[in-house]
Amino acid sequence: MMSDPLVLVEEHADGVRLVRLNRPPLNPLSAALLAEIARVAGELGADPAVRAVVVAGSDRALAAGADIEELGRSDDARGIAAGFRAAFDTLAAVPRPVIAAIRGFALGGGLELALACDLRVAADAARLGQPEILLGIIPGAGGTQRLARLIGPARAKELVWSGRQVRADEAHAIGLVDRVVPAEEVESNALEWATSFATGAVVAMGLAKRAIDAGLDGSLADGLDAEVAAFVEVFETEDAATGIRSFLEHGPGKARFRGR
Repeated sequence: MMSDPLVLVEEHADGVRLVRLNRPPLNPLSAALLAEIARVAGELGADPAVRAVVVAGSDRALAAGADIEELGRSDDARGIAAGFRAAFDTLAAVPRPVIAAIRGFALGGGLELALACDLRVAADAARLGQPEILLGIIPGAGGTQRLARLIGPARAKELVWSGRQVRADEAHAIGLVDRVVPAEEVESNALEWATSFATGAVVAMGLAKRAIDAGLDGSLADGLDAEVAAFVEVFETEDAATGIRSFLEHGPGKARFRGR
């Protein structure tokens, strides 16, 4: 018998895709699962029919971290880091809004997976953290970089140094997650949010995402250059022509975009 796929992709209305990690109950991030995340993210990013993405796990965890058994059997730290980097960089590069739906735990690599998304919806009972220090190691898949960019260096250092788990209310207060809802509403809320973006000018959203992310990695001047490049590029899209024409003819907020 063939084993169940490690990643499931569900099609929802308006071009929204739900990507579900499928190593229940805790979705440990094995090399094989990371490779599947990279493959699926690459395919979604290249598909013009995809307009927004939600990343989810089980009711117990988005992912509770790396597969510790694999870590214990491997002396190839660089190879392990490369697998995480490929998966999460590919996910972060999807030129559409990507939302993490977090129920249960998002720890270690699981939190780093959520950090590679653009927005995060968490259950009120969710727990998030970077507990690698408790194993005598440090985060290796974005926990010292994406986390610091999101919540600031001091808070990131405290979470990494302590290895503690953060409750959903604190995570929301420090900007680690964007919404907190009851557990049974996490996925529906994330899908509804994704759909609100998917019905808009998603190519322009992708260009804005690229400019924002590029600006975080360099100087203000570099970021402004990236913004100008994206601004010029967006005028080549059908949605820009539609939006400007609609504004002139009907006023703001009336355009119906086609995502191209």
